[in-house]
Amino acid sequence: MIFWALAGKDSQFSILFQAPHQQSEGLDMNANDLRPGMIIRHNNDLYTIYKAEHRTPGNLRAFVQAKMRNLRTGSMIDHRFRSEDTVEKALIDEVEMQYLYADGDSFYFMNTGNYEQIHLSKESVGDRAAYLVPDVLLKVAFFEGRPVDIELPATVDLKVIQTEPGIKGGSATNVTKPATMETGVVVQVPPFIGEGEVIRVDTAEGKYVERAG
Repeated sequence: MIFWALAGKDSQFSILFQAPHQQSEGLDMNANDLRPGMIIRHNNDLYTIYKAEHRTPGNLRAFVQAKMRNLRTGSMIDHRFRSEDTVEKALIDEVEMQYLYADGDSFYFMNTGNYEQIHLSKESVGDRAAYLVPDVLLKVAFFEGRPVDIELPATVDLKVIQTEPGIKGGSATNVTKPATMETGVVVQVPPFIGEGEVIRVDTAEGKYVERAG
């Protein structure tokens, strides 16, 4: 087991955190089996797969074009795997956690079962920070006892802080307008949505789903 101390935001004491059980060996799999959301070990780094497209260009050999995020640096890269390549799928522990707050370049989360806290860097969270509001529940991935990634819920509820005035009696059509959410992300919304309203947003595509509540 690994133990480390994490200082609270406004306290002078530290919280002792017991990491989940360590996993040291991954699972070998074929590159054709890559799917979004998987975490793999590649060139001695961990990557989350965001997109995996299977292509067979003409008479050339089939390959898998993957878009993935380096969990150490936060950078996105594109990589081409041959269909016959073997890829190491990292064995991870997923823990449900609640997002608490951001402090500088760190994002803090709390285990909903035992109230222990951990933090992830700005690089690890990346542009998903646009969907983090206090108390939202999500999953945090642990690899060998350390937090490495987050998995957002399918949708989050965000408050509109700036947009053109809503149209009374309007209905959803193909016409949309930009609206700035409380986190700063801009979402295209129907014309009847006004400032101060809370809407449900698809976290995978950043799209308006419906009014919340």
